[in-house]
Amino acid sequence: MDRRRLIGIGAACVALPRAARAQAPPLVGYLSSRGRQESEPHLAGFRRGLAELGFAEGRDVSLEYRWAEGRYERLPALAGELLAKGVSVIAAVGGAPSALAVKAATHDVPVVYVIGDDPAQIGLAQSLSRPGGNFTGVSFLTSDLGAKRLGLLCELLPRASAIALLLHPDNPGAEAQRRELTTAAQTLRRRLVVVRANRDGGFEGVFEALARERVDGLVVQNDASFDSQRERLIALTARHAMPAIYHIREFPAAGGLMSYGASLVDAYRQAGRYVGRVLKGEKPAQMPVWRPTSFELVINAATARALRIAVPQSLLLEADEVLG
Repeated sequence: MDRRRLIGIGAACVALPRAARAQAPPLVGYLSSRGRQESEPHLAGFRRGLAELGFAEGRDVSLEYRWAEGRYERLPALAGELLAKGVSVIAAVGGAPSALAVKAATHDVPVVYVIGDDPAQIGLAQSLSRPGGNFTGVSFLTSDLGAKRLGLLCELLPRASAIALLLHPDNPGAEAQRRELTTAAQTLRRRLVVVRANRDGGFEGVFEALARERVDGLVVQNDASFDSQRERLIALTARHAMPAIYHIREFPAAGGLMSYGASLVDAYRQAGRYVGRVLKGEKPAQMPVWRPTSFELVINAATARALRIAVPQSLLLEADEVLG
């Protein structure tokens, strides 16, 4: 073998590792308004969705995480950090505040969101079928189910005359949910008491106000910071003997009374699939917003007994899951 051929083979052997290093896996930013620990089941669903499209974390894709821990004011800075990393796509999860923070920061990087609101109503999509721009994702429409939750709570508490709605004042969907439940309460001939609180305080004052108003039950708005505080909320409802309905199964699983909504884990799995599709070259503008087709009613029978509530047979038959 001549000397020039040997040199050529040697150069090729050196070049191969360099080429492999140059083909680093794409970097995905993961911005959540929630905390890391409470998000593990949802994150597992997201990773599963990515894997279904052929992207295993650490092998085919790298993820850069940022967690706001329920503090919405941190989201703009965290979004900026991810963009500075040169991410290929951002998963903005944990509700509308994450997605809106990214929207204010970029019009170029593809974004896949997980929200409970109608994206067209809060400026994240031109329409559900053709979102337009650089955003698409998953809307599990839990905010549109407020009237249904109110109806279920009234079925559980047929003698209730006043029901409260707990809202987060900084949640973009709060006013729409207030309007929806106001109309539903009028139809059901119930008095609606609207109360507001955020992560940093106000929960104790809220329950004191509910006692003064002689409220019989509580509907809790879908809000990521409320989700982060679910143990605290559940403890307060138990202390004040306040029947409450929530939007995701995680609440009754942790001791809350009942919930009605779509599976949050499945919503995150769909978001992972959407991120995978973007990485394969699809444009968010042309990817219809994914919406669930089924919703689950979960009742914690042990909590009902502790509250001395006899759950009607009609609700037990309608429930997808009865705990305790």
